[in-house]
Amino acid sequence: MYGFDVAATRLINGLAGDNGFLDAVMVLVSAYGMPLLVLIVAGQWWIGKDRPRTRHTLVAAGLSFLLGLAINQIVLLFIDRTRPYALGVTELLIAPSGDPSFPSDHATAAFAIAAAFLLHGMSRSGLGFLGAAFLVAFSRIYVGTHYASDVLGGAVTGAAAAAIVVILYRKDTRLDRFMTGIL
Repeated sequence: MYGFDVAATRLINGLAGDNGFLDAVMVLVSAYGMPLLVLIVAGQWWIGKDRPRTRHTLVAAGLSFLLGLAINQIVLLFIDRTRPYALGVTELLIAPSGDPSFPSDHATAAFAIAAAFLLHGMSRSGLGFLGAAFLVAFSRIYVGTHYASDVLGGAVTGAAAAAIVVILYRKDTRLDRFMTGIL
């Protein structure tokens, strides 16, 4: 499996350096993709026809995001994977990171948001966020900071976090009415 992971990682990262414009776009997506997704999610708080449903989904997306990152912290207690650039697998286009490689926090957060929207029946937005999540995940491999399996692990963690939130954070509960009634 490691051989396939390295091959897939090298295939994607091997695209880097051939096109300055694409390199710049991937660096920007890697750096600003997640903050932009968070702003897009937050900005939806005040728009839409069905505000209670939208707000419930937005809160669920935020909880999924946080739960996914919390799960990653638990995983890091057991897995301390070296970044691919440190082992000569990839060429790095951004500043090196000091934390372990697996799982990718960027992929976890992006896929948690997408899965939350999809699992709450907001498929149009969910598919848009899913496309953005794939782009963010791809960019993390492209810039050389993650293995392909790191972003795959992050995607699984994010989706699992969203599924857990669907089970635990129910619509029209007292907590939901409080959270969705803010502002």
